[in-house]
Amino acid sequence: MLAHFSILTCSTEPTAMPQQGFNIMVWMLTMNRGYSIAEYDVVYHAVGECFPLKDSPEIKYEPMNPDSFRMLATRLLPLLVMFKGSIPRGHWIDQVTKRGKHWIELVGYLGERTPYDIGYHLSFKNSLCGIAIAQGHTEAVANIGLGIRQLKVEPDGISVEEYFSTLHHKLTLFEIDSILGNPDDVVLKRLNMILTLKEAYLNAVGSPLSIDSFSRMEFDIPNQRVSGDGNDLPGWEFRIFVASVGVARGSKIVEEQYECVCAMFTGASETRFIFHDTSKSLSQWVQFGNLDNLFSVIPQFYS
Repeated sequence: MLAHFSILTCSTEPTAMPQQGFNIMVWMLTMNRGYSIAEYDVVYHAVGECFPLKDSPEIKYEPMNPDSFRMLATRLLPLLVMFKGSIPRGHWIDQVTKRGKHWIELVGYLGERTPYDIGYHLSFKNSLCGIAIAQGHTEAVANIGLGIRQLKVEPDGISVEEYFSTLHHKLTLFEIDSILGNPDDVVLKRLNMILTLKEAYLNAVGSPLSIDSFSRMEFDIPNQRVSGDGNDLPGWEFRIFVASVGVARGSKIVEEQYECVCAMFTGASETRFIFHDTSKSLSQWVQFGNLDNLFSVIPQFYS
């Protein structure tokens, strides 16, 4: 029988266990360079080999579309995690809840269910793709979400004030007051952090990322509080960190920064915001890789 796998250990130091008894880990894949059509084909066929394309109508063959490549590469992250955990492809099944939340059912060598399963959420933005994973009892692990936003104005060339004006409708009056009146770099940082927190929460509960959903939520980080429609939402843990990514742009390496949030319902009596701002604390539960790392192991995913 398969044991309680230690696939969520990425350092010699143990990962803290939330109240409900599950581990949390994040794997980040950097789009550190461009891709060739041949590489697109490798990723596309790997996804089709490991996941039935008939069950994924959103997956289309679009080799000239960078977002299509990012989505396909992100779709392979569960395979990368299971491969790194030495779990054969024949001993896990990708499942989906009624809310559209993915989880992995682990199967023993005699075909029996194991007492632990794996919930996960996939996300990508520009040059960064990620998977947030929770391992524990089935009924709890699906409540995990990952939010990723690049720390920059979009489109390029507009001011922070103009950028804020295009997104303020996703904020509450309290959140707007907590952002405005600060230098541009602080405004950009706080705006992206709040929006990434909302993305992570909505992804965790399986809600659409609509304007209505964003505006009905409110984050009060100094007071460790999150609410929806004015009602407190206790029991959540938000792990917040910034990922710095080096990306090849022609002959130069350009550094990009991303605000990242992993949201997980722990069932605790209060909500916690945990900032991981040192490489030591981050290395205990976050791993980074790039396209070359991914391509080096793809042939082994379904061997």
